[in-house]
Amino acid sequence: MSQGYSPLLRQLINALQCLPGVGMKSAQRMAFHLLHRDREGATHLAKALEQASREITHCERCRMLTEHALCSLCASDRRDGTQLCVVEMPADVIAIEQSAAYQGLYFVLMGHLSPIDGIGPGELGIELLERRLQEEDIAEVVLATSVTVEGDATAQLIASLAARNRIKASRIAYGVPMGGELEFIDSGTLSRALSGRREIEAAAAEDTL
Repeated sequence: MSQGYSPLLRQLINALQCLPGVGMKSAQRMAFHLLHRDREGATHLAKALEQASREITHCERCRMLTEHALCSLCASDRRDGTQLCVVEMPADVIAIEQSAAYQGLYFVLMGHLSPIDGIGPGELGIELLERRLQEEDIAEVVLATSVTVEGDATAQLIASLAARNRIKASRIAYGVPMGGELEFIDSGTLSRALSGRREIEAAAAEDTL
């Protein structure tokens, strides 16, 4: 990095590069903007980040990001407790909610199976998910993992858990392209995908264990 940066400016630019897709040039541009044009915004951003990193944790029931023991969706008495939609990331919950096509509950894996990255069932909260399948009155598990090799493997694992607990497992498919990430799919397409979900055969799912 250039010798012309002061220590604090260099520290700020390095810190901004922790964001996905932000390289040195983008971080430099952000730092200069905040310091030159929006000092008030910089202070507000710093306070918001500090408070969020200190107070936001995972919902005890679904693992959604929240500052409370239960997120607003799990705490609501208006959701359909017989349906449980399993997604990879919190952004997927927001995308599905914006589609207005689903009124059930959620479980957020915070990723997908990826042995090469050291992500197995333990990292995805599978034990908590299975406990919910055993203890709650769930009639259908809606699998909304990404349409990728990893997403398919993750869906098959969860479908096998559902089959073991005699719960129907369906997978959203209609309108979702191969390799598609839910957070980048428009709400209309996602709404059709939820409405056109298909059941996963239990026998095939059990072979993944």
